Amino acid sequence: MSLTGTYHRTVDEKQRLAVPKKLKEALLLETEYTVYVAPETDRALTLYSGHEFDRRATRLVELSAQRTEVRNYQRLYYSQAEQVELDAQGRIRLPERLMEFAGIEQEVVLLGVHDHIEIWDRIRWGDFLQQHSAEFDKMSTAALG
Repeated sequence: MSLTGTYHRTVDEKQRLAVPKKLKEALLLETEYTVYVAPETDRALTLYSGHEFDRRATRLVELSAQRTEVRNYQRLYYSQAEQVELDAQGRIRLPERLMEFAGIEQEVVLLGVHDHIEIWDRIRWGDFLQQHSAEFDKMSTAALG
Protein backbone atom coordinates (compact mmCIF):
# COMPACT_ATOMS: atom_id res chain seq x y z
CA MET A 1 0.00 0.00 0.00
CA SER A 2 1.39 3.40 -0.93
CA LEU A 3 1.91 5.96 1.79
CA THR A 4 0.07 9.22 1.11
CA GLY A 5 -1.06 12.37 2.85
CA THR A 6 0.26 15.44 4.65
CA TYR A 7 0.28 15.67 8.46
CA HIS A 8 1.30 18.59 10.69
CA ARG A 9 2.97 17.69 13.96
CA THR A 10 5.08 19.20 16.73
CA VAL A 11 8.36 17.80 18.03
CA ASP A 12 8.25 17.90 21.84
CA GLU A 13 11.01 19.05 24.21
CA LYS A 14 12.44 15.49 24.34
CA GLN A 15 12.74 15.44 20.52
CA ARG A 16 9.84 13.01 20.19
CA LEU A 17 7.58 13.01 17.18
CA ALA A 18 4.20 11.28 17.01
CA VAL A 19 3.86 9.30 13.78
CA PRO A 20 0.27 9.48 12.49
CA LYS A 21 -1.53 6.16 12.97
CA LYS A 22 -2.50 5.95 9.29
CA LEU A 23 1.14 6.29 8.17
CA LYS A 24 2.44 3.96 10.88
CA GLU A 25 -0.04 1.25 9.91
CA ALA A 26 0.80 1.54 6.21
CA LEU A 27 4.57 1.57 6.85
CA LEU A 28 4.92 -1.24 9.40
CA LEU A 29 3.53 -4.66 10.09
CA GLU A 30 1.45 -4.89 13.26
CA THR A 31 4.35 -6.46 15.21
CA GLU A 32 7.05 -4.03 14.01
CA TYR A 33 8.21 -1.12 16.13
CA THR A 34 11.53 -0.24 14.51
CA VAL A 35 12.03 2.33 11.76
CA TYR A 36 15.06 3.97 10.21
CA VAL A 37 15.34 7.74 10.15
CA ALA A 38 17.82 9.08 7.61
CA PRO A 39 18.84 12.26 5.79
CA GLU A 40 17.07 12.98 2.51
CA THR A 41 17.56 15.41 -0.33
CA ASP A 42 16.33 18.99 0.08
CA ARG A 43 17.32 18.81 3.77
CA ALA A 44 14.37 16.63 4.73
CA LEU A 45 14.42 13.41 6.75
CA THR A 46 12.95 10.04 5.82
CA LEU A 47 11.43 7.19 7.78
CA TYR A 48 11.74 3.71 6.32
CA SER A 49 10.60 0.35 7.57
CA GLY A 50 13.43 -2.14 7.99
CA HIS A 51 12.39 -3.89 4.79
CA GLU A 52 12.37 -0.68 2.72
CA PHE A 53 15.66 0.47 4.24
CA ASP A 54 17.23 -2.84 3.16
CA ARG A 55 15.76 -2.47 -0.36
CA ARG A 56 17.29 1.00 -0.62
CA ALA A 57 20.65 -0.41 0.54
CA THR A 58 20.48 -3.06 -2.19
CA ARG A 59 19.83 -0.38 -4.83
CA LEU A 60 22.82 1.61 -3.58
CA VAL A 61 25.09 -1.43 -3.83
CA GLU A 62 23.92 -1.98 -7.41
CA LEU A 63 24.97 1.59 -8.32
CA SER A 64 28.61 0.53 -8.21
CA ALA A 65 30.63 1.37 -5.15
CA GLN A 66 33.53 2.08 -7.53
CA ARG A 67 32.14 5.54 -8.27
CA THR A 68 33.48 8.20 -5.90
CA GLU A 69 30.20 10.07 -5.57
CA VAL A 70 28.34 6.86 -4.68
CA ARG A 71 30.91 5.96 -2.01
CA ASN A 72 30.78 9.47 -0.58
CA TYR A 73 26.98 9.46 -0.57
CA GLN A 74 26.96 6.10 1.23
CA ARG A 75 29.37 7.41 3.87
CA LEU A 76 27.25 10.48 4.52
CA TYR A 77 23.92 8.64 4.35
CA TYR A 78 24.71 5.63 6.54
CA SER A 79 26.75 7.59 9.08
CA GLN A 80 23.69 9.78 9.71
CA ALA A 81 20.92 7.15 9.44
CA GLU A 82 19.73 5.66 12.69
CA GLN A 83 17.42 2.86 13.78
CA VAL A 84 14.77 4.17 16.20
CA GLU A 85 11.94 2.53 18.11
CA LEU A 86 8.31 3.58 18.21
CA ASP A 87 7.10 3.90 21.79
CA ALA A 88 3.68 2.80 23.05
CA GLN A 89 2.18 6.14 21.92
CA GLY A 90 3.57 5.75 18.38
CA ARG A 91 6.33 8.33 18.87
CA ILE A 92 9.94 8.25 17.75
CA ARG A 93 12.86 10.25 19.10
CA LEU A 94 14.61 12.23 16.38
CA PRO A 95 18.41 12.27 16.72
CA GLU A 96 19.80 15.75 17.37
CA ARG A 97 22.20 15.61 14.39
CA LEU A 98 19.34 14.83 12.00
CA MET A 99 17.18 17.60 13.44
CA GLU A 100 20.07 20.00 12.83
CA PHE A 101 20.57 18.66 9.29
CA ALA A 102 16.89 19.28 8.46
CA GLY A 103 16.64 22.58 10.33
CA ILE A 104 13.88 21.16 12.53
CA GLU A 105 13.10 23.04 15.70
CA GLN A 106 9.51 22.20 16.60
CA GLU A 107 6.87 22.38 13.85
CA VAL A 108 7.13 19.70 11.17
CA VAL A 109 5.17 18.28 8.26
CA LEU A 110 5.10 14.53 7.60
CA LEU A 111 4.46 13.38 4.04
CA GLY A 112 3.49 9.93 2.87
CA VAL A 113 5.67 9.38 -0.23
CA HIS A 114 4.89 5.93 -1.65
CA ASP A 115 7.31 3.67 0.30
CA HIS A 116 8.56 6.08 2.97
CA ILE A 117 7.63 9.03 5.15
CA GLU A 118 9.36 12.37 4.72
CA ILE A 119 9.77 14.77 7.64
CA TRP A 120 10.17 18.44 6.77
CA ASP A 121 10.57 21.54 8.85
CA ARG A 122 7.21 23.32 8.44
CA ILE A 123 8.70 26.51 7.00
CA ARG A 124 11.03 24.64 4.64
CA TRP A 125 8.06 22.58 3.35
CA GLY A 126 6.06 25.76 2.77
CA ASP A 127 8.97 27.20 0.80
CA PHE A 128 9.22 24.00 -1.26
CA LEU A 129 5.50 24.13 -2.10
CA GLN A 130 5.73 27.77 -3.08
CA GLN A 131 8.73 27.13 -5.36
CA HIS A 132 7.48 23.97 -7.05
CA SER A 133 3.67 23.84 -7.07
CA ALA A 134 3.43 25.84 -10.29
CA GLU A 135 5.60 23.20 -12.00
CA PHE A 136 3.27 20.29 -11.12
CA ASP A 137 2.06 19.71 -14.70
CA LYS A 138 5.60 19.79 -16.07
CA MET A 139 6.82 17.39 -13.35
CA SER A 140 3.87 15.09 -14.03
CA THR A 141 4.78 14.88 -17.70
CA ALA A 142 8.44 14.19 -16.87
CA ALA A 143 7.52 11.53 -14.29
CA LEU A 144 4.87 9.74 -16.35
CA GLY A 145 6.29 10.25 -19.82
